[in-house]
Amino acid sequence: MAKLTRREAREIVVGLLFEMEFQTDVTPEAMYSLAMESREFPDDTFVRGTFFGVLSHLNEIDETIGRFSSGWKTGNLSRVTRAILRLSVYEILFSPDVPAKVSINEAMELIKKYDEDKVFSFVNGVLNSVMKENEAHGS
Repeated sequence: MAKLTRREAREIVVGLLFEMEFQTDVTPEAMYSLAMESREFPDDTFVRGTFFGVLSHLNEIDETIGRFSSGWKTGNLSRVTRAILRLSVYEILFSPDVPAKVSINEAMELIKKYDEDKVFSFVNGVLNSVMKENEAHGS
């Protein structure tokens, strides 16, 4: 199989994060292995690092999303929206090699592809606020 593009890798991560919402009785490691087999994607460094990175910082990521969600609780967001936000917030806060504007743009492309138009401006607003706060803190 050819090397994944970053966009393909992000789509896989969103799928894994989405699936974790349903697979509460399976360890993330087991789910990752099963998903690699069933979806036939390679054990990609970006996918693995990002997926497990999001999970290891999940509380901080969700708290950050919550601060900028204008009264929306992360539990009230659709699973797809939540997965995309978690991926992008992780990249903004914990992946210095990924420019925040690139991460936000990729998140918006994922929203267009997998979610409803009505959440587009909400997600864009949350992610831009996270980026601005992160830049203000000199990260």
